Amino acid sequence: MKDTLTNVILSIKPVYAQAIMSGTKKVEFRKKIFKRPVEKIFVYSSSPEKKIIGFFTIQEIIEDTPDNLWEQFHAIGGIDKNDFFEYYKNSEFGFTIKISEVEKFENGIDPSDFFENFIAPQSFVYLEEQTANNMEEKTTANTV
Repeated sequence: MKDTLTNVILSIKPVYAQAIMSGTKKVEFRKKIFKRPVEKIFVYSSSPEKKIIGFFTIQEIIEDTPDNLWEQFHAIGGIDKNDFFEYYKNSEFGFTIKISEVEKFENGIDPSDFFENFIAPQSFVYLEEQTANNMEEKTTANTV
């Protein structure tokens, strides 16, 4: 049986979220990764912005030690060395999500327009396909 691709909302600090949307950050580092196959990652730019600002597709996901991830991806990771290793402190392994296509929403989406009592995910939350489609239809997307 073939796995069905799904979508997620990923909480990302505004400085990193904007770097992804502008194309200067080409990977996203994570301590934990999705259990299901994911097609699109909707970017929730956390406080103070608190908006879904676009989405990206995944080229591939790589699991390795923080040292190896830094060595391979620091030039395109959009994060300085101290912050990177502070993030992975006490982590034996981590993940790098290589970003493929990026779509930036002309206007950010207020999540409460789609979710009653929305609470920003600590890391990520799975998203129903219809909700993802509705969000894409609500806003005009510009390819980066």
